[in-house]
Amino acid sequence: MAQDLHDVLDEYFRSEEEGGNTVQDLFIIGFSEYNEALDTELHKNLILQDVDKGGLFNMLDPRKSIDPVRNKAEFDRRYDRFIASLAQRYEDVHARQDGGGLNQLYLWRGALDIHPTKSKEEICQDLLATDHENFDKLGCLDIVLLKDLCQSQESDVEEYSPGTCKVDNNNSTIIISVLFGIVGVGLMGGVVYYLYKRYENYQRIQKAHEQLMEATLNESVRALHQLDYPLHLIRGDEFVEEGKLMRHEVLRNTHKLTVLDSLPDVDAFIEAGKHVLFFSHQWSSFTAPDPSGIQYHAMCDAVKELANRNGWDESLKDVFIWVDYSSIPQVNPSTQNLAIRSLAAYASSATYFVIVAPETPHADLDDICDLGTYQRRMWCRAEQVCHSMRNGTEGMYLGIGKKAPLEPVKGDFFQESLHVFDGELTCCRLEHKGMGACDRQSLVIPLLGLYGELFRASYEMNKNDNADALASVNAFLYEIEKHQEEVFPRSFERVMWRKNKRVVDEVLLFGDLIDRMKARITSGIGFAIHDDKATISTKASDTFVRHGASDFLRHGVVHGSGAHEGVQIESAVGAMDNKL
Repeated sequence: MAQDLHDVLDEYFRSEEEGGNTVQDLFIIGFSEYNEALDTELHKNLILQDVDKGGLFNMLDPRKSIDPVRNKAEFDRRYDRFIASLAQRYEDVHARQDGGGLNQLYLWRGALDIHPTKSKEEICQDLLATDHENFDKLGCLDIVLLKDLCQSQESDVEEYSPGTCKVDNNNSTIIISVLFGIVGVGLMGGVVYYLYKRYENYQRIQKAHEQLMEATLNESVRALHQLDYPLHLIRGDEFVEEGKLMRHEVLRNTHKLTVLDSLPDVDAFIEAGKHVLFFSHQWSSFTAPDPSGIQYHAMCDAVKELANRNGWDESLKDVFIWVDYSSIPQVNPSTQNLAIRSLAAYASSATYFVIVAPETPHADLDDICDLGTYQRRMWCRAEQVCHSMRNGTEGMYLGIGKKAPLEPVKGDFFQESLHVFDGELTCCRLEHKGMGACDRQSLVIPLLGLYGELFRASYEMNKNDNADALASVNAFLYEIEKHQEEVFPRSFERVMWRKNKRVVDEVLLFGDLIDRMKARITSGIGFAIHDDKATISTKASDTFVRHGASDFLRHGVVHGSGAHEGVQIESAVGAMDNKL
């Protein structure tokens, strides 16, 4: 573990000359809590704390502060106490995260793209050989079976748990005796033993599968209430001034991104009078989003037209834009995946959703990108569904060029978009060469959570006899259930290349997760999550009332207590006064 931590820190603190990025934060779950723990213990409780209270600084007479040279013994004593307190705080942060310290170490390595890549099992195997204390502390016995390591790490296993790898000679003697004495009984015993071990393996696999399904359901619900990666927006006037779509990392390093770390921050941001525009578009090149600039200019026209229609400040300083190339990391796959997991929250939090699909030549194909090709793209459909499943189509617009005005989409526009997984993907067209997974897999958690929220709304309104709101929600659900196997495929065929061979695998996608989500809600569990680390509950005790949308029920959840006291937050569960 020490070497793993050394690798993590060495990668994180590389200089620019060594290929590092000195302004890149390590975006993993809990990172802000680790920073807060370090800041509290190092600055508040040690460096800047008064000597009389255990710190190093004498507020009345700085000359009497603890000097590491003159007062070495006392300095070392206080420093050791700081290390112990910081370690305990880090352990507390570990405990609040799913998977504990081991999962955090795994995420750190993945976020920094440290090679060689190690699974949790491989990390535990290293710890078994080098660090028994941390092997126990990280709960590695829940990850690996010692007996399974007897062949590859027998000496390490025996040192950790003597006798684990020894063969039970009594069993062997009994089996030999039975075989020589009663051949029939011996054979039967062998068969029974074989079947029992098969049953044990089946039970272990079944348990692991159930845990995975339950964890996926919990994660899909949790994703509705928190951002795995902060929402990054670019201000309207700066977006127009750039002259083209800019990559996320460039805007980040030039400090042109507005970052909202949580959904309560997003609520407060919008309540303060800011307008969030979500631009959905098709990439017109395999390596760049808009090489011709046609889509970018259509976006600029859309921003200005919306500002003019709604009477916003012409400077566009109150308008903030989300667009994939600028708002999602493009370089680091780990942080990119965290942002994709927050896609549902990004799209549903936007006040306006604009489909940008002017006729644009594709830079790498002899083809024209337009509304037809846009609608065939899986990511374009996914973004539409993430917005419309929470907000309906009232705030959605279609921009197809200067010759056509910005138009609201029709109420039934969602029906085609709902078939997300029938859409086309570049990764599938390239047969996933050099890729670890298909983009389809990254959409399971956000879409599962949104479906659960929609189904819960319908279920509660049926019980409460809310006919008006029920009709709009059921129109959406009816289309889903009529084509459930297409909308939420149980599995899909993935083509990959391994060792220069084309391989076709059937990969689990939704499986029975939709049925499990329905059962969870109808059984009364609802959206409650109860586990060892946290409890999230959005039980349906709220009244579902229509607010604002003329063609759909806004059935979202209130993000939290981040808005100001007395502010009324509109959601699918009604207009709620947020009391701090």
